[in-house]
Amino acid sequence: MDYVNWLDTHCAAKVVDAEAAISHIRSGDRVFIGTGCGEPQHLIKTMVKDETIQDIMVYQMLSSTFAQFVNDPSFLRRFFLKLFFISRDMRKAAFDGKIDYIPAYLSQIPSLFANKNIGLDVALIQVSPPDNFGFCSLGVSVDITRSGTENADLVIAQVNPHMPMTYGDGFIHVDDIDYLVLHEEPLVVGFRESKENEVAQRIGHYVSQLIPDGATLQIGFGQLPNSILDHLGNKNDLGLHTQLITDGMIPLFENKVITNRKKTLLKGRAVASLCMGSAELYRYVDKNPAFMFLSSDYVNAPTVIARNDRLVSISSALEVDLTGQVCSDSMGYLFYSGIGDQVDFLRGSAMSRGGFSIIALPSTAQNGAVSRIVSHLSEGAGVATTRGDIHFVVTEYGIAELHGKSIYQRTIELAQIAHPKFREELVEVAKKHHYIFPDQLSPAQEDLLFLETYKSTLTLKDGRVVEFRPLLPSDEFSYRNFYYSLKKETIYYRFFHKKRIFSHEMLQKQWAVVDYRKNMSLIGLVRQKGRKEFMAIGSYAQSDEKDTAEVAFVVREDFQNMGITSYLLEALEQIAKENDYKRFSATVLAENTAMLHIFKKHYKNAVLSRNGNEVTVIMDFEE
Repeated sequence: MDYVNWLDTHCAAKVVDAEAAISHIRSGDRVFIGTGCGEPQHLIKTMVKDETIQDIMVYQMLSSTFAQFVNDPSFLRRFFLKLFFISRDMRKAAFDGKIDYIPAYLSQIPSLFANKNIGLDVALIQVSPPDNFGFCSLGVSVDITRSGTENADLVIAQVNPHMPMTYGDGFIHVDDIDYLVLHEEPLVVGFRESKENEVAQRIGHYVSQLIPDGATLQIGFGQLPNSILDHLGNKNDLGLHTQLITDGMIPLFENKVITNRKKTLLKGRAVASLCMGSAELYRYVDKNPAFMFLSSDYVNAPTVIARNDRLVSISSALEVDLTGQVCSDSMGYLFYSGIGDQVDFLRGSAMSRGGFSIIALPSTAQNGAVSRIVSHLSEGAGVATTRGDIHFVVTEYGIAELHGKSIYQRTIELAQIAHPKFREELVEVAKKHHYIFPDQLSPAQEDLLFLETYKSTLTLKDGRVVEFRPLLPSDEFSYRNFYYSLKKETIYYRFFHKKRIFSHEMLQKQWAVVDYRKNMSLIGLVRQKGRKEFMAIGSYAQSDEKDTAEVAFVVREDFQNMGITSYLLEALEQIAKENDYKRFSATVLAENTAMLHIFKKHYKNAVLSRNGNEVTVIMDFEE
């Protein structure tokens, strides 16, 4: 039995045309509209067309259809739009003051309806055709639509066969709908595709480095978070617990990257509230048991999010200040988007076992004229996310790790990933604010993307994995802590005397000479619970002879005799050759037989000469 015959048989009195249904809306009513791509376009247009309807307060999450009317003065005299999130289509209207914005966490919006903080007289929604039991589906718009429907006095539903049937909380029986309007039309298409640029590619590259296999992901609203998905193809057994399903996720399902097998909450299911994308995407989620669409008060509740181990939240921002405050909903006094799901997921990921959050953003705006890493947020900008909620910030210039770090450390981390032309200015302003030491050096004012080729990993015989990368200015405190953790004998072998103090001034001198070409330092890191710790440093520096670099190493005692120094030596030699060095030299204490053995093993042509207790080693590189 097709759905038209079923409706004629079971509830013919409820089936009316749009004009008849809309006629039940009274002037002064508060009307809820279904979200985003699930909005009932035909009902909206019919309501706007009925000029007898006056002074209507409209509440909606993501709005599209109303963009066709917001420049009409007669429309604005009759309808007052209140949006929980400002979509791209409605942004200019928001800038012009033609619509109103309600800042609210997505997890809490359903309770605003349920508790009558926001009263609703009418709900206009779109549903799939009913099944043989009379159940329709909210399809791609469960989010706050479920609560908006349950708490409205009058429910009018557009029944559209283009609306997918999705599993989860989205089922609504025809008995709970007052009027059914049968109207077939394509759903709104979301996220118009734009060609990925180099900035997005580089950000995706850095974000992918942070995401472990088996992680459960949340992907925030916007083109940038969505484009990051293209860089996750080499991951394994990812899961989804997110507000929004988009086209970019489908290849990851088809290529078995997203399997949901390792999830600890609703294992085997991708959990979401919304779906926005193409008609192909809507067909993919239709009757697909791999997806579970649930309401926002569940999906976005931080305590629910935290039940997913290894939950990684990825969202975007408009600007981030040097202390870690994030603005994501306004450009100065102009409201641009909304709080959305960011804060819910940042806090949920922080409570997740092994979870963390990533804020990803381009380093500049307005074609490079303005830095998005700023000394202070713009006047009028809202703090969507506090400095205490931040874990990682990523731009096309790298990764800043902020969680648990001081203002000094945050300033250096963030200046380091700002656009090179703004780094010195950010450091100078930070000095005026007393965020950092007066003698603090600015990060290198160049693009250090080439350092990515110097990153590598080594799996030790005991199974531990060591990550190697170049030393950065933001490593100062970790560098300091590493040296203070060493035994006196290890420090003596490195510095030839019992060095006791590793001061800020001494470490600044170290940064001053590292240019990653003539001078290079590679560090080895191991994961210790939630953090990475230094366990080795290998360096070379130009000697008096320009084609010769002096090399030195320090390895923490519990990692000695595991091949770490040999690995660092080979890595440094490769970099030194790229920078036209012909040989290494080293000065080693005579009793440091282990270091001398490594040099002689790697360089059969090594020339050793002794002067008292010190041995000088000259090691020519082989062609």
